[in-house]
Amino acid sequence: MGTNPVFQRVQIIVFGEVHYVGFRFSTIEVARDLALVGWVKNEPEGTVQIVAEGPKNKLENLATWAQQGPSLAKVEKIKVDWGLATGEFSDFEVEY
Repeated sequence: MGTNPVFQRVQIIVFGEVHYVGFRFSTIEVARDLALVGWVKNEPEGTVQIVAEGPKNKLENLATWAQQGPSLAKVEKIKVDWGLATGEFSDFEVEY
């Protein structure tokens, strides 16, 4: 993907009841459908962290989806930070 200036990077931290509800695997499906690359990970303090790269409008769609998450999730809030794409990813997957 390279460091194409059209591509951006977003880091999303999702707060709420987001572990053990299929959040990571639902995120993979949504991100891949949007043709984004990056990763999603459960954090020890109970949040889910998403790092994704791609076109800004598709990253915004991912952030909008993350505000709700999968049907069993109870998202309280999300924190979104924007940056420049690094081009380091080739797929979207779970990070452990």
